[in-house]
Amino acid sequence: MDYKKAGVDIEAGYKSVQLMKDSVKETMRPEVLGGLGGFAGAFSLASIKNMEEPVLLSGTDGCGTKVKLAFLMDKHDTIGIDAVAMCVNDIICSGGEPLFFLDYIACGKNYPEKIATIVGGVAEGCKQSECALVGGETAEHPGLMPEDDYDLAGFAVGVVDKKDIVTGENIKPGNKLIGIASSGVHSNGFSLVRKVFEMTKESLDTYYDELGMTLGEALIAPTRIYVKALKSVSKAGVTINGCSHITGGGFYENIPRMLPEGIHAVVKKDSYEVPAIFKLLQKTGDIDEEMMYNTYNMGLGMIVAVDENDVDATLEALKAAGETACVVGEVKAGEKGVTLC
Repeated sequence: MDYKKAGVDIEAGYKSVQLMKDSVKETMRPEVLGGLGGFAGAFSLASIKNMEEPVLLSGTDGCGTKVKLAFLMDKHDTIGIDAVAMCVNDIICSGGEPLFFLDYIACGKNYPEKIATIVGGVAEGCKQSECALVGGETAEHPGLMPEDDYDLAGFAVGVVDKKDIVTGENIKPGNKLIGIASSGVHSNGFSLVRKVFEMTKESLDTYYDELGMTLGEALIAPTRIYVKALKSVSKAGVTINGCSHITGGGFYENIPRMLPEGIHAVVKKDSYEVPAIFKLLQKTGDIDEEMMYNTYNMGLGMIVAVDENDVDATLEALKAAGETACVVGEVKAGEKGVTLC
């Protein structure tokens, strides 16, 4: 008896590392010390020494049951983008710059080519967010997970000067809410998605005119990463008073997270076009509209609060960064919370 016969293939692990090295190298920043394969990822903090009071920010998350869709479609090259996005979008919400990322993959069996493809997606997410992939772990769990299954999670660390942290405390009545378009369902609510739509190859390969693509292509579209977009707004000289990443819990849970006491947000549902995938999901599943806005991003992956005088500059900066954005509401004095009208 040996480890391989017990279900863990160490050689496959070595091969996975070799196959992913090129992807990982593409994410390197000057601050990264050493290379892939060490016991710990090393990252120099020399570049932040000029900050008055540097504060480290961290975030950890996974892709939820969206990984089940990747299994069914046998498409594993973008799920890593989702893992990165869920972490770095939270960090940028606080005004921080993501510095580095680590991934964790648990699998029933290590198929090196598949693992390398997954990590290639992680690396792409890191490139989009300008952070380094400094390490990770692939854990083979025979007997605990089916051989073809895996789960993916990650952990990101960022930094911000304390004076620049976005807490929402500066939001004032009259501030405008600017919504930035999402790329689709992102990585939340897939347990409901999988109840509404039949999760078969035939169903996922079905083309919908209103989607302009197959159902599977619309659902697996990777989560949009907003790091460069919000950096662009800051570089334009705009102060972001509050920022909300619209993830699990939708509008009703996430928008109040950025609000101080005594401030109420009002979002106008007709201020933008809700993407077709959400309309199809709601109609097919006969889902109440309030539940849709309490579960999904409904086409807005990020919402920022800015002074009324900064609206034009914010929209121009977002457009220059390749984003679609518009004014979707405002804040006023009142009980902390959000009204959709």
